Amino acid sequence: MKLWGGRFTKEEDTLMKVFNSSLEEDLALVEEDLDGSIAHAEMLVHCHIISQEEGEKIVQGLHKIKQDIATGNLVVEGNHEDIHSFVEATLTEMIGEAGKKLHTSRSRNDQVATDLKLYTKKRAKETINKLQLLIHSLEKTAVANQHVIMPGYTHLQRAQVVTFGYHLRAYIEMFRRDTKRLEQTVANLNESPLGSGALAGTTHDIDREITAEKLGFSKSTANFMDGVSDRDFIIELLSDLSIIMMHVSRLSEELILWSSQEFSFIKIDDAYATGSSIMPQKKNPDAAELIRGKTGKVYGALVSVLTTMKGLPLAYNKDMQEVKSPMFQAVDEVLLSIKMMDKMVATVQVNGEQMKQAIKAGFLNATEVADYLVQKGVPFRDAHGVVGAIVLYGEKVGKSIEQLTLEELQQFSDSIEQDIFAYVDYTNLLKRGNKKEMLD
Repeated sequence: MKLWGGRFTKEEDTLMKVFNSSLEEDLALVEEDLDGSIAHAEMLVHCHIISQEEGEKIVQGLHKIKQDIATGNLVVEGNHEDIHSFVEATLTEMIGEAGKKLHTSRSRNDQVATDLKLYTKKRAKETINKLQLLIHSLEKTAVANQHVIMPGYTHLQRAQVVTFGYHLRAYIEMFRRDTKRLEQTVANLNESPLGSGALAGTTHDIDREITAEKLGFSKSTANFMDGVSDRDFIIELLSDLSIIMMHVSRLSEELILWSSQEFSFIKIDDAYATGSSIMPQKKNPDAAELIRGKTGKVYGALVSVLTTMKGLPLAYNKDMQEVKSPMFQAVDEVLLSIKMMDKMVATVQVNGEQMKQAIKAGFLNATEVADYLVQKGVPFRDAHGVVGAIVLYGEKVGKSIEQLTLEELQQFSDSIEQDIFAYVDYTNLLKRGNKKEMLD
């Protein structure tokens, strides 16, 4: 069914029909489209634009379509330009002439903008829920490894001692920020564009606040033209999703490194790894690698929509049809990636002994030796130089700081005494100063 055509002297070319149709990708919007149509029909009755009887037929028909699609009794297909024309054609076939009145005082421009806002809100909330599950798994694994010490890194070089639990809690903070961003995006989706018409409202005396309230919006958009042409909310969601994927990708990278034989800090559960077709010994962290790879697709979706929107004059342009698919795909990829990361984190096996050995091999108590000297009255900059010389000496003789004798250490500073060994012992490092927070 076409919703237009009276002023045309030719039928669409077959290629144009295919090129112009968005029905397949609009499947994602069917629930929102039906909900918006139900609210619109009820408003038309309230404003005496259609009769009570017509409104009841329309609403009942729309509910029936919704139910039939959910149960599989109705398939969204056919020679329809989009989901809007499919719904109207199906409704009219089902209830007769009353179905043709559904679109009164409405354009597909305000209709699709409303659908997309409802969809964006729903998917943002789904993402928040999935993030909460991931945060819970991270917290559980962090608690279980609260006192497992490991090297902390800067420049991918061993730097100072942290705990595995504290390292994971850094990601918890990232995902909490992601949650807050999504919550703000949801809060921004509080204005309904429905009733804006194509771009200039309608001559019918409709009540936009009725449909806004029925659909969960707090108010209607202030400007018709902005209402139908705004896609900022999609860009906001894609921006949020891109940052989430950046964080999930960073965690994936660390899981990949830590599970390598060069680190051997963790083992990824077999359920989330694969093997090689030629090398029997291989266990590849494919789930983490795929998450890392999918991050580029989500970034691409954001750039795609920004590029599509950057040069469009007001109000609606058909270019905007092309912003839907990137968003749909990005949301699906992000939700799947978060779910996969949740499962990996929940089942990861931690090799605390290997982490401890890595600490001992890396002079990770060097900063604490400098702190020790400061507490003995040595200026920090001088202490820094002393410890640098101790490390250089240790490398030459093949000893860690705690393996050096007191006599060897005192070659570099008279301020070093016997108590240094207890001070730099790795089991004591996290018990001083605000380092204690890592064990809380």
